[in-house]
Amino acid sequence: MVGSVGKEAMKALLSLIFGCLLLSGCATTANVPVTSTTGAAEQIPTQTLKPDGAGPFPAVVIMYDCSGLGPRSSGSPMRWARELVDRGYVVALPDSFSTRGHPGGVCTNPSPSRNDVAPARRVADAYAILAFVRTLPYVDGARVGIMGGSHGGTTTLFSMVAAERESEPLAREKRDGFTAAIAFYPGCTGQIGQWRAVRQPKAATINYFGVYKSIAPLLILTGELDDWTPAEPCRRLSESARQAGNSVSIKIYPGAHHAFDSNTPVRFNPERVNANAPTGRGATTGGDRDAWDDSAREVMAFFGQHLKKSPK
Repeated sequence: MVGSVGKEAMKALLSLIFGCLLLSGCATTANVPVTSTTGAAEQIPTQTLKPDGAGPFPAVVIMYDCSGLGPRSSGSPMRWARELVDRGYVVALPDSFSTRGHPGGVCTNPSPSRNDVAPARRVADAYAILAFVRTLPYVDGARVGIMGGSHGGTTTLFSMVAAERESEPLAREKRDGFTAAIAFYPGCTGQIGQWRAVRQPKAATINYFGVYKSIAPLLILTGELDDWTPAEPCRRLSESARQAGNSVSIKIYPGAHHAFDSNTPVRFNPERVNANAPTGRGATTGGDRDAWDDSAREVMAFFGQHLKKSPK
């Protein structure tokens, strides 16, 4: 069952939670094993961070980028986690990579094993964590959002796309899914639900088909100069979705590269796996202070609108 939690892990977690709640102004960080259904039962270690107080708080599940949470991490997931906790959100950070053989991430790994943690597969992790977060006594289960950057941004798109058939995996979970979502510089090519963006062989031309149908409000934030997950397909996805009546919006930051929300300097790494590069390798990443400042305002305003207000 998606979102089921091991009995021993739950006992340990509840002991930590209720012990903490006895203290005034307590904030916790816990590694929580969660069982996710991805063809077989798996344990997904999850860090849970909470603000001071007893709640109930709105929550955000953060799906990290291809660098993971280890020593090679971009740092962006924890940066956002701190910002959100400071503003009254519980944050859950599932680790999709480490228990599946990729503790250092998959940014430069072209092997077929990277498909084991592909964004379409990480959707099961996202919904397992959603189910888990809703069991926490200090979380308002009706106000849970999701966000992610790059690999995690694409995971967010897959998590928010409406199921086309009841027979699809997670179709039932999506009917009571995330309340709102933010995707940072996601990959908007390929097929996501009814949306398709197909690059012509040996050409820069991309043909667009269908409409992305979102289960809840979705905001895309991306950079104009992104050469890893280009902005234009995301602009087209957002435009067609909005024209069809979906609550999907986009903001493109002038002069910003991939990972503009990181603290790292802008640099080109020739080893990064990049389907949008002529050779299949190489991408530019790096922080942009102006884009970071504005995106922080956008995130807090968007989640404030959709998660801080109780559903009617």
